[in-house]
Amino acid sequence: MLVEEELARISPAKDTFVTVGVFDGVHLGHKHLISQLVGKAEQENSLSAVVTFRQHPLEVMRPDVILPFLTSLVEREKLLENEGVDIIIPLTFTAETSRLSAREFIGLLRKHLRMRGMVIGPDFALGRKREGGADVLHALGREMGFGVIVVPPVVIDGEVVSSTAIRQALSGGDVHRVRRLAGRNFSLRSHVVAGAGRGMEMGFPTANLNIGPEHALPADGVYATRAGIGSEIFPSMTNIGTNPTFGDKRRAVEVYIIDYRGDLYGQELQLEFVERLREERRFDSVEELKKQVAEDVKRGAAILSVKGGKQT
Repeated sequence: MLVEEELARISPAKDTFVTVGVFDGVHLGHKHLISQLVGKAEQENSLSAVVTFRQHPLEVMRPDVILPFLTSLVEREKLLENEGVDIIIPLTFTAETSRLSAREFIGLLRKHLRMRGMVIGPDFALGRKREGGADVLHALGREMGFGVIVVPPVVIDGEVVSSTAIRQALSGGDVHRVRRLAGRNFSLRSHVVAGAGRGMEMGFPTANLNIGPEHALPADGVYATRAGIGSEIFPSMTNIGTNPTFGDKRRAVEVYIIDYRGDLYGQELQLEFVERLREERRFDSVEELKKQVAEDVKRGAAILSVKGGKQT
């Protein structure tokens, strides 16, 4: 069984307190739960452990459902490390995993992670058909010798913080709401690939990012962004969409880094979304588009100068 093979690679030096979930986006709700996990583990002279999944279980249970991720596994692990988690265990969720009962899955955590306690959210459930909710886990804990702590959700402006809520905000281009729920600006990390070269011809050379369809993106439009290149951060403008003025079909992410001179092809770029300026639209001529882009750059630069410009 793959899940047991992956868990068997972990040999914690102490007992652990464990939480389980996808933790896509590592938002403020996740951070609150993890802070309780880390605090409890430290209090009990134990280790904190996060069991996450390489893909969302829904992708396995409902292959017809497309659920774009907010953060890649690498980004997720880094964000979890930043929260002070001692052990991060990525598991591959398979059809076989989905058939494990709550008792069987808990048994694996007890066996391989020396699990002393679980920290979960109020709506958490694991095991076949989500049978292992809080009540079942409490009962299993009494029988198998581990504690269960239920952490209430984080509510901001009357809204429960969740990955679903962040995806909805992102799909509407509401990067302010994303920042409010996630506790940070939405970001992308990708390598620069060759584009059509139109930006260079217009005087605004762009870096085209290689973003796959599995990654969540803000709604089509123009955004004031920050671009991280190596250890430096530059003000930038980003267009997401299909370039309707030129009749393109493929959705693209194009970044104009203000006042940057250099070859970016093949380099990795970290992009942080600060504010949405406008929706993408078709212009009657390239000259009209060029004039609008110049206005976008001027406006975006002013916004970024207020919210923080170039950093090192």
